[in-house]
Amino acid sequence: MFTKILAGGLIGGIVGGILVAAIQTVTTTPLILHAEVYENAANAEATEKAPADATAPADHDAMAVEEHHHAAPAGEEEGSSRLILASIATIGAATGYAWIVLAAMFLKGETITARRVIPWAIAGFFATGLVPALGLAPELPGAAPIDLVARQLWWLGTAVAAAAGMASIWFGRGVVWTGLGIVLFVAPFIIGAPEAAGFVSQAPAELASEFSARSLVVQALIWIIPAAIAGLVLAKWNGSDRQVAA
Repeated sequence: MFTKILAGGLIGGIVGGILVAAIQTVTTTPLILHAEVYENAANAEATEKAPADATAPADHDAMAVEEHHHAAPAGEEEGSSRLILASIATIGAATGYAWIVLAAMFLKGETITARRVIPWAIAGFFATGLVPALGLAPELPGAAPIDLVARQLWWLGTAVAAAAGMASIWFGRGVVWTGLGIVLFVAPFIIGAPEAAGFVSQAPAELASEFSARSLVVQALIWIIPAAIAGLVLAKWNGSDRQVAA
């Protein structure tokens, strides 16, 4: 059965990942590219305002502008490679999420079907996407920078705490387990998410808020779609009303 779970998760991850990657292409990717325009413009403005180096030739600025225009076509050529790499990363994440959902259901002894996996997938999104986003919104290019290590550590701790909190409330019995789950949910926010040194962003606030909303939707889909496809595959292999057992 372990082999079937691996195969089902792989199928769900590849098919679902391709679908989500296509959705990303028309939802979040255009916003990222739009934000990069603001970021590049701000960087170019900062470069123009910077004092010229004493050893630089007099036409240094003109040369820099010319190099920038020559680099633009190359950047356009790199767009397809970026899209391919982003799609591969999405497929990899989708496969991993599908395996997590299937493994959790198998260990709990749950019946795996396309419909039954959805609450588990939503729980995965809740722990890794929605709850951390309450402290750290999805970041656009040009946003006020936050220390990467601190950001990753807080996200990891929050995701683990949220998952443990949900398990405590969902599977626990009694007030003690419910109280423990609530404490686990609240703890990361009492500690506090890392903050940027300043709240100056090169991208408009409207663009950032739209990106945050779309990113959360995509994160939900990358959990739900691959898991549902994997659940459908396993249900076909094992019978829709048959429990997956070792």
